[in-house]
Amino acid sequence: MTDDVDAFMSRLDPEMCVVTAVAGTERSGCLVGFSSQCSIHPVRYVVWISRANHTYRVASAADCLAVHLLTREQHRLAALFGGRTGDRTDKFAEVPWRAGPGGSAILEEAAAWFVGTVEERVDGGDHVGFVLRPVDWGERTRGPLLRLDDALDITPGHPA
Repeated sequence: MTDDVDAFMSRLDPEMCVVTAVAGTERSGCLVGFSSQCSIHPVRYVVWISRANHTYRVASAADCLAVHLLTREQHRLAALFGGRTGDRTDKFAEVPWRAGPGGSAILEEAAAWFVGTVEERVDGGDHVGFVLRPVDWGERTRGPLLRLDDALDITPGHPA
C-alpha cells in the first residue's frame, strides 16, 4: 500500500513557498512544499511545517505567518530558507526584508506574498498545519513558480 501512495505522491509537483514567522524577538523561515487554499468562504490557507524545523518552534508562538511565492529564478532564496537551519543561521541577515502586519517578516525579493493570522493549528503527524486568514498581500513580479521538482537538489537544513 505504501508503494502505491508513494507512486501517486511522486506524480505531484506542488509549488514551493517560504514561510516566515516572528515571535517576540525571534525570527525564522523555511521552505515549505505542503500548502494550499483550504476554504473559499471564508478564504483560508494552510501551510504545513515540519516539527523538526526551527520555524515550527517560532511559528507555534506566532500570531501570524507570512507566505512567500518564489519564481524558478529564485532558487538561491529557496536554498537559503530550505537548506540552512535557523538553529545556526540568521537567514534574514542575508536578504532584504521588512516588518509587516502583526510583526511579520516579509521577504522583499519574493515574487508575491501574503500575511495571515493563525486561526488554527492542526496535527498532521510529523507536520503541523497552520490555518491562516489572509490580512495583507502584495506582488512584486510574475513568472513560473518554483515547484518541488525545481528544489529537489536542496538538502533540508533542519536536523533529522
